[in-house]
Amino acid sequence: MTSRHIPVVGFVSLGCPKALVDTERIVTELRARGYRIGSTYKDADVVIVNTCGFVNEAVEESLGAIAEALKENGRVIVCGCLGGRTEADGSNFIMARHPKVIGVTGPDSVDEVLAMVEGVLPRPHDPWDDLVPAAGVRLTPKHYAYLKISEGCNHHCTFCVIPHLRGSLNSRSMDSIIREAMNLKAAGVKELLVISQDTAAYGVDKRYKLDFACGRPVHTKLIDLCRELGRLDLWTRLHYVYPYPHVDDIVPLMAEGLILPYLDVPFQHAHPRILKLMKRPACGEKNLERIAAWRRACPDITIRSTFIVGFPGETEAEFEYLLDFLREAELDRVGCFAYSPVDGAAANDLPGALPDEVREERRCRFMEVQAEISLRKLARRIGRIEDVIIDEEPDEDGVAVGRTKSDAPDIDGVCYVTTDRKLVPGDIVPVRITANEEHDLVGREVVA
Repeated sequence: MTSRHIPVVGFVSLGCPKALVDTERIVTELRARGYRIGSTYKDADVVIVNTCGFVNEAVEESLGAIAEALKENGRVIVCGCLGGRTEADGSNFIMARHPKVIGVTGPDSVDEVLAMVEGVLPRPHDPWDDLVPAAGVRLTPKHYAYLKISEGCNHHCTFCVIPHLRGSLNSRSMDSIIREAMNLKAAGVKELLVISQDTAAYGVDKRYKLDFACGRPVHTKLIDLCRELGRLDLWTRLHYVYPYPHVDDIVPLMAEGLILPYLDVPFQHAHPRILKLMKRPACGEKNLERIAAWRRACPDITIRSTFIVGFPGETEAEFEYLLDFLREAELDRVGCFAYSPVDGAAANDLPGALPDEVREERRCRFMEVQAEISLRKLARRIGRIEDVIIDEEPDEDGVAVGRTKSDAPDIDGVCYVTTDRKLVPGDIVPVRITANEEHDLVGREVVA
């Protein structure tokens, strides 16, 4: 008697952590329904490609991934940001280029993807509890997880098409977020990375309505969410926080130790005219005041940001203005992108597009300034003892790789930790900082 074949689904997940969370949700649902998740094109009965469409390079990468999946497997379902893009005549962007795919859907479309899978691979199993853990199936290391609190965005920045692809802000309920966080802790997660398109706007669409978190009355707003997450005694890190005035009330919670003293604020630029062209809130002068106030409220705060240089019409003087802002603000962690046109973005119609070489040259100059700032600021931490979460076990020389509270995975620096014992990912150990590089720290574990 032959055993029944269990259908296998393969995955290609592209884009940002928010897209990765979408992939985790789909994988969790598929496992709950009895499907196996394959690791190669050859193993899979069907392949799902979760696409990114934020910038043109990501579009090309997504189209290439779809083409490869079609070539290597032949049965392909497409979802994600690029899946929601349409042509001027209303036809689907991907179907026009890859008509052989089984189906296409946009982001945050778990049910649609599952229906497509079941249309070509009948569901093998119904029960839930015996096939998936309470925390779901995750694609990150076991000791940290992304916690997405909302979908979509109400802003219409001229360089971005995310609201067109993912829709307007749609906040999750407090109860669902806290229960997910509790399940993640029970599964061994030590660090939560709170993400959304606009984390500081959490609850605006719900008018901060009254909700319940594990039976406790709370309001659907960021400060209440931070307090509730703080009860879990995990490393809780906030990402993509616009500098709205109410963010000032979050910083004291960092000083109290409820959440990590880490704030990821996408300033994008500093010059008022460029910010206006970008349709971004706030101006550079007020941001400097806000940064100073945050540091007074929480001296150990790490401020991370991202910037775009070479925006259409940006003059050399306006770029120098941005560099002066960077020097004065002394941000701890910074990423910089040379402006890249995105199909459908309003900025494409702005005059004064800069040559590629000018944009890239400004990006390099920007990062040179930031490297000097980072080198100087990290040197001040030599001699301090800081908690470090381990990401990689010690090598043959006894050096493990971890991160301090100042560093998020994949986007910030690391700390190289010399130790005399075996450490495993997720361990949180005290480390005396002994040296620094431009963006990384070096230290030795302190053993009591």
